[in-house]
Amino acid sequence: MGSTPINKELTNHIQLLEKTVEQFESLISKLIDLICIGFQNGNKILLCGNGGSAADVQHIAAEFINRFRFDRPALPAIALTTDSSVLTSIGNDSSFDFVFSRQVEALANPGDILIGISTSGGSRNVLNALNTARKKGVKTIGFTGEGGRETMGSQCDYCLIVPSIDTARIQEAHEFVWHCICRIVEDKIFDASKNG
Repeated sequence: MGSTPINKELTNHIQLLEKTVEQFESLISKLIDLICIGFQNGNKILLCGNGGSAADVQHIAAEFINRFRFDRPALPAIALTTDSSVLTSIGNDSSFDFVFSRQVEALANPGDILIGISTSGGSRNVLNALNTARKKGVKTIGFTGEGGRETMGSQCDYCLIVPSIDTARIQEAHEFVWHCICRIVEDKIFDASKNG
């Protein structure tokens, strides 16, 4: 591979994906099983994050609700980033720190799964949501980078920590892993062999 800036970025991207899969393949398999069981038991997924991670949680929710590789029944997933009235009322009347935790308080039930994504691991609103979820008997999954090992890792039942402090690379690794999860969950629940 060449030494141009683009090739260097590609090399860094590939190396981090390989390292992430090597370190966390077993955890990713556990998350797939947890999500499959949740959906099969009639539970839902709630997702939260800020900025690029807000875009990611909406992307993930869309993959579950609509389709990933083939047409099939919808799977229940809610991105807590999309209701501007709820977000702004909580932010205005209370604090932006609680824009996700209040929604978890209102919408989550035991057996549901909360997914919090924060590349830094320090997003207070995501950490508050994870804490509220655990108090309600909701399983918690965190996706973060190396900087979130202590802060976010301690707040989750399961936490995937991309071994990097580069925000762009962390986001790329998160998206790759979530595409793997979405595909395999869809295959397992709906038997991909019957859908071509």
